Amino acid sequence: MTGAADTHCPYCALQCAMQLTPAVSTDASVAAAGGSPVTVSGRDFPTNRGGLCQKGWTSASLLRTPDRLTTPLLRTDGRLRLATWDEALGFVARRLRELRAESGPETVAVFGGGALTNEKAYTLGKFARAVLATPNIDYNGRFCMASAAAGANRTLGIDRGLPFPLEDLGGAQAVLLLGSNVAETMPPSVQHLAGVRAAGGLVVVDPRRSATADLTSDGRGTHVQPVPGTDLVVLLALMHVVLAEGLEDAAYVERRTTGLDDLRRSVASWWPERAEQVSGVPAETLRAVARLLAAASPSSGGAGAYVLTGRGVEQSTQGTATVTAAIDLALLLGLPGRTGSGYGAITGQGNGQGGREHGQKADQLPGYRSIEDDVARAHVAGVWGVDPADLPRSGLPAVELLARLGTPAGPRALLVHGSNIVVSAPDADRVRERIAALDLLVVCDLVPSETALLADVVLPVTQWAEEEGTMTSLEGRVLRRRRALHAPAGVRSELDILADLARRLGSPVRFPTDPAEVFDELARASAGGRADYSGLSHARLDAEPDLFWPCPATPEGEPPHPGTPRLFTRDFPTADGRARLVAVDHTGTVDDVHPGAPVYLVTGRVLAQYQSGAQTRRVPELVRAAPEPLVEIHPLLAERYGIEDGAWVRLDSARGRAVARARVTDAVRIDTVFMAFHWAGEGSVNHLTSDATDPVSGMPGLKVCAVSIEACDNPYDDVSDDGPQERALPTGAGAAA
Repeated sequence: MTGAADTHCPYCALQCAMQLTPAVSTDASVAAAGGSPVTVSGRDFPTNRGGLCQKGWTSASLLRTPDRLTTPLLRTDGRLRLATWDEALGFVARRLRELRAESGPETVAVFGGGALTNEKAYTLGKFARAVLATPNIDYNGRFCMASAAAGANRTLGIDRGLPFPLEDLGGAQAVLLLGSNVAETMPPSVQHLAGVRAAGGLVVVDPRRSATADLTSDGRGTHVQPVPGTDLVVLLALMHVVLAEGLEDAAYVERRTTGLDDLRRSVASWWPERAEQVSGVPAETLRAVARLLAAASPSSGGAGAYVLTGRGVEQSTQGTATVTAAIDLALLLGLPGRTGSGYGAITGQGNGQGGREHGQKADQLPGYRSIEDDVARAHVAGVWGVDPADLPRSGLPAVELLARLGTPAGPRALLVHGSNIVVSAPDADRVRERIAALDLLVVCDLVPSETALLADVVLPVTQWAEEEGTMTSLEGRVLRRRRALHAPAGVRSELDILADLARRLGSPVRFPTDPAEVFDELARASAGGRADYSGLSHARLDAEPDLFWPCPATPEGEPPHPGTPRLFTRDFPTADGRARLVAVDHTGTVDDVHPGAPVYLVTGRVLAQYQSGAQTRRVPELVRAAPEPLVEIHPLLAERYGIEDGAWVRLDSARGRAVARARVTDAVRIDTVFMAFHWAGEGSVNHLTSDATDPVSGMPGLKVCAVSIEACDNPYDDVSDDGPQERALPTGAGAAA
């Protein structure tokens, strides 16, 4: 393969545009001895404008990581050994047939990932429903966007992270950003906040003074630092002020919403002084923020205002309620659907948006259709060539699914694609126990992740620069991923693997393996759904690289649909065309502080690492920048517990223990410690987190829990973190062998 390839970054949902220029030789059958097979350069695009973050600039390093998987692995006598593809897939098919014959189709579960292309996500959902006939499929997006999706669906009628292009933020007079640290998670996006920072209108709600909160310093905005888990109280108080002072857009609310009376009653008891007692945010700060947003809103003649939410407020047992309150506030101010204003949720994973639209979620079919809708079932079954009656109904959301693995009534087999659940899932010790109880664990991955090392079968798959396909960004742009080089010999795409397994299982359902053909089928399956891609194709996206869904097909002879960059300009996709104001209330954190665990733990990310770290912990430059997990602790709290900067600290919760070095800093509240979740072993923060879930979305409360803290000895002096048996790979398993 020769010539440069225009594609997008393999990491977050900003999906920065980049160009990959292959080295002189692109024959990947022999791994390059050091160096990179491609050169990465930023490409001008509306989201990143040529910029990339540290992860993007170093993304090509992963293409030649020394432990890249290139050969299937099969566990024999407790150890993984090399296997042929025929042997590995034959074993998987045989065990699946045996387990299904013994326990029925629901005994097989499938766990997907928000990094899969739309084509792979679609095919995975199709394989689970049409071949395995199991309802038990969900994905790691349940840990990411579930609460935002649930909140948007019940208020606005549709879930698209940002229902407007990101560059629209550039003209805003005020932006309320709750629970998102974009300066570290997607740095190129910060340039779109330059205007609002200059106007002094950026408001960041975060219990920690993150890099994003620092953007408000020097009079450029406001940092609101609530007690962990009380973001909903802040929003209820803001709405109280808006309604009490008559700052709402009364005409918009009357014309475009329903439910005002119930909402007014629900926020009446959250006057700022009461909210201050719960959240710790001064009453006058709450009033000032409400007035700032109202002054920037269109009804006041302002230049525009936005309310944006992120994982910090969504990964909560009241995450859906918090997102709902954020949307309620935006609707009261008349923001959604207005030029230069709106509400949006900042998607985290690279294809977190597209990954949930086309069949990986437990209750959804392609096109963001409900699997319980008989009309939707008939349409998708027609595309797949199966009887609608043979399609399963809704399955279990991710946390509940993982909790039931290996139990008498739960799945006995699990197929994992694009996820590292023993690091990323809450209450990680219990997840590991449940995986150990399975009869069969099959993991498709490109590196020996912590989850892959526990598997019975490991299947090596292609990665971003080695494949064609599409991704959907946080704004709903459908983007082309293009191949820049061939995959190493022995590596296969999930499209090929699932098609091969379907054949071995005797399924008559057709599984194309050409990504363009898969996309065409996806487009037909999505037709008429909320996320309608039926007017798109690889060829059209190659010619028009700036298209947003919904983009339905048009009748023959008519011009193609232009896509929909901005939603809600005329109405909302609800039965009556109006948005719903939904009353919610604060119930508090499930795992609140108490004498045995008197400190709040909040979790998050750091600039140089990504998600479970399975990829970024293999990039030398990123490891040097962020080599280990750290516990951020306030100087006064550190003094109370006799902890010095750089000393080892042990955190204990009701679920487990984590150990890491202390970073003494006043960036956190005195009652709070912070840890990032990118590491495995003793420093994995998800040993501590709770798997209690939001009752609406199934989202786990990953962000806040109660812990005890104390100084401790170096945990790595005498024992390893994961054990040598799990880490050992057979000679010849990786590209560098």
